[in-house]
Amino acid sequence: MTSANVPAIGVRMLLLTAIGPMGLIRAAADELDRHDPSPADAVSWFEEEANRFRLEVYVPTEQDADSARAIIGAAAPELHVNVSEIQPADWVAMALDGLPAVQAGRFVVAGAHALQREWGGRKRIWIEASEAFGTGHHGTTWGCLMALETVLRHRRVNEVLDVGTGSGVLSIAAAKCGAEALAIEIDPRAAQIAEINARQNHVANRVRVIAGDGARYVAGKQFDLVFANILMRPLIRLSPRLAPAVAAGGTLILSGLLRTQAPLVKQAYQSRGLILTRTIKRESWATLVWRKP
Repeated sequence: MTSANVPAIGVRMLLLTAIGPMGLIRAAADELDRHDPSPADAVSWFEEEANRFRLEVYVPTEQDADSARAIIGAAAPELHVNVSEIQPADWVAMALDGLPAVQAGRFVVAGAHALQREWGGRKRIWIEASEAFGTGHHGTTWGCLMALETVLRHRRVNEVLDVGTGSGVLSIAAAKCGAEALAIEIDPRAAQIAEINARQNHVANRVRVIAGDGARYVAGKQFDLVFANILMRPLIRLSPRLAPAVAAGGTLILSGLLRTQAPLVKQAYQSRGLILTRTIKRESWATLVWRKP
């Protein structure tokens, strides 16, 4: 159960691990997720055997390891945390071989290693693990893709705004279904990766990637569908901009949220002329789907 973006490939990483009951492991993982910014590049937890769960936290520096250990200790003091170093070659193997294809409605997302084994009628989206968030494995990305699937079952989507596009996976998915997407990413490196991914998926002519805050590209415009898969605080802060960007009859899909954070985001948007139509939950994450009448 992953709960952060994939760390940069080819760099030194430290791995913090802990074994314990689900309650303690989940409490530690959730507390790491609540920190913004978090010292962790990636957090995952899973059942190792019956009633025995494993927490894995990837951090880039010793200082981040100390910070992560302190957060875990505050949330679950009973857990014993071990620290080990992951060599670059080991991380590359984990990034490529450890990520199976992800199916979300009509979409299947995977790196080349797994995508070549996928057949059938689904729309194939080629995304490699990289510095940019969005391989489809995270509960928030999956939730956004499933929300898009629901929208497409009822109507065609022509104009899409994707705020915090990361790898570009959501824009690419919409483009593969005929939409024109404006993908905004504040991180220049992630924006470069999104452009590469759009080209590799043969939708570069339908996905325009903007590096920066993108405010001037959005001001005064409205879109059939708006994605914002970021974090709770920026979602709340951007509510005065995102709500007007949704065209009448359009859809706003918000994610990047823990289930416990969803009520605060709902409060920020429910007074802006939007109707909450669905909440998609996966693991500890929530995706909110809004409609503008």
